[in-house]
Amino acid sequence: MTRSARKKRSAYDLFLWIPFGVLITFVGGALLWNIGISTVRWFGYGPIRKFVGFGNYQAVFADQGFWEAFGHAFFFVIPMAVIPTVLGLLLASLIFDFLSTHYASKIATFIRSSLYLPQIIPVMITGIIWRWIIDPEQGSLNILLKSLGLKALALDWTNNPSAATAAMSMVLIWIQLGYCVVIFISGLSRINPYVMEAAHVDGANWFQRFRFISSRELGPEIAVVLLTSVVGALKVFAPVYYVTGGGPDGATNVPSTYSFNAFFGGNRVGYASAVTVLLAILITVVALLLIRVQRTQIRGEE
Repeated sequence: MTRSARKKRSAYDLFLWIPFGVLITFVGGALLWNIGISTVRWFGYGPIRKFVGFGNYQAVFADQGFWEAFGHAFFFVIPMAVIPTVLGLLLASLIFDFLSTHYASKIATFIRSSLYLPQIIPVMITGIIWRWIIDPEQGSLNILLKSLGLKALALDWTNNPSAATAAMSMVLIWIQLGYCVVIFISGLSRINPYVMEAAHVDGANWFQRFRFISSRELGPEIAVVLLTSVVGALKVFAPVYYVTGGGPDGATNVPSTYSFNAFFGGNRVGYASAVTVLLAILITVVALLLIRVQRTQIRGEE
């Protein structure tokens, strides 16, 4: 290796190690601090009251509210990962195969941008908008349902536990769908167009091309979307906090909001830290399992 090449490599290494060191310092330091706090009893101010070791973790495991919050998080994997992935595949294929070829590309770009808009809107604004929409008295959703003669479907979206869960699911689908569509359209652009053209010449209709070519070629994109979406569903906080606040009666509570309420609402800082540590462990395990499944599928295809 020449002297100039060594200098160039050293510059690249320095460029990578500096931000990595900052990341490890702040994120790793905060994680270690959180683990330490989870072993004490503390109000969040003043001196630490008592070292309790694994006492906070024992209290968490014995708390029914904790298990309910985790159950809600796993349920929200459906509206935040499964449904957006399936709908995103269909919409991306329709936009890429139909709108982009039969209509002006600007129309497809507008639809794609409109679907992605919820990803860039501040979550606080999203929460305010959806609270207006699902308001049981003056919300646009109930007004629309009643005007269409569907009064039976006009529910109390904020005070009924089942209706609040359904409303929260709609919000998560709305937020996540555009992300899936953009990723899948990007994946469709790398598929060899001659393969699709050959299938079309052989008489394959759109659904057959989607089923046997598009959906299979998008394996890496599907794996990435599922991984990020499942992890996002397990640690979701802001949409739940701003739309339902975890209510009514904890019906939409998730581990992050459960920990937040314990921290700021109950001054149980050690207990709240134990919840977040367990959540981090769960997310890590789920992410590793999904990565392993993805690698197994890749080996099988090879």
